[in-house]
Amino acid sequence: MQFRPSRLWLPLAIGILTTAVLPAADTVATLPFFNQTTNPNLDWIGESVAENLRESLAGAGILALSREDRVEVYRRLAVRSGVVLTRATVLRIGESLDAGQILFGHYELAPAPAGDTNGDTKSRGTLKLTVNIIDAKNLRTGPQFFESGPLEDLSLLESRLAWQCVYYLRPHSAPPQADFLKARPPVRVEAVEGYIRGLLAESPEAKQKLFTQSAQIDPQYSEPAFQLGRMSFDKKSYKTAIDWFRKVAPSDSHFHEAQFLLGLCRYYNNEMDDAVKVLQAVAAEVPLNEVFNDLGAAQLRTNRPEAIENFKKALEGDQADPDYWFNLGYAQWKAGQVADAAKSFREVLARVPDDAEARALLARCEKGDLPHTGETLTAERIKRTFEETVYLQLQAELKK
Repeated sequence: MQFRPSRLWLPLAIGILTTAVLPAADTVATLPFFNQTTNPNLDWIGESVAENLRESLAGAGILALSREDRVEVYRRLAVRSGVVLTRATVLRIGESLDAGQILFGHYELAPAPAGDTNGDTKSRGTLKLTVNIIDAKNLRTGPQFFESGPLEDLSLLESRLAWQCVYYLRPHSAPPQADFLKARPPVRVEAVEGYIRGLLAESPEAKQKLFTQSAQIDPQYSEPAFQLGRMSFDKKSYKTAIDWFRKVAPSDSHFHEAQFLLGLCRYYNNEMDDAVKVLQAVAAEVPLNEVFNDLGAAQLRTNRPEAIENFKKALEGDQADPDYWFNLGYAQWKAGQVADAAKSFREVLARVPDDAEARALLARCEKGDLPHTGETLTAERIKRTFEETVYLQLQAELKK
């Protein structure tokens, strides 16, 4: 989990940070809770609590490390998800994640009394959640928090637990509990279970089936919509991906990534005006190199002069990337700035000597051969990876 400021366009990022409203935050790792029931079929609950806590913390402006980062560290350390961990192992995981605070815990399920119901259905029992907080930076054990209630109210219990953690970590900026819960409407437990089982599934087919079932059970549930959108995007089913990404709520920690990918879907569907509009909004919130690059690509397709400036912004954050140099050179060449374009293409070749496309365009620049009338040109190089965590890490670093 290395901090990589070179991935960002630093001047704009620093400018935004001077007026940022988000509080400074240590990175927080949320680990799967331990199953203290006798039913291994309930193991998914531990993953669900960790994900809900991570999602809620991120929504409150706290830098919560991604599930992907945690899964990778568990793999490297040969730790099985959901097993009871010693304090030493918890600290080792936190150190590997470079986390300042670590949240972990356990859950218990008491059988429902005979005849007990939750609404019109028989209750599945009373769930008790317990979270522990460790200040890994100062090697101090923090408080324990608890929530209990019907298993059917799992998402509500998780949100209540998350508010206690947010209030402890950010007492001066945490919203009132009522406002916090209002922003996180309860999700049907069947939808939560389907989504978490989808995350845990091995095959893409099983993931898609479970995510789809989850989204059908609770159409307002944002997380499966993002996962389904990303799966459709990876398959180049851009129209389907658009429908899913549009369902991702602004309160979702994946919202900016969903909007970034939505902009690319519009780009690939040749809906350039919509692509520009979406990517401009993302760039205003998360000024990453890849966002400026792809925004410039969409602008270039519609012959907007701002494309050159956005390619330059991408380069200011990472001058080692040959794609940024290529796109700048390509935009300069199309604008008739032949000398500048030739310089940019030489920068590409200095990094990738066998780039045939850059070499061909450099040759045209050296001959003064500009784009011909009616010549179809679609050579922009798109970035498909969105690294918002890097930007959030920079925010936290600069606010220390």
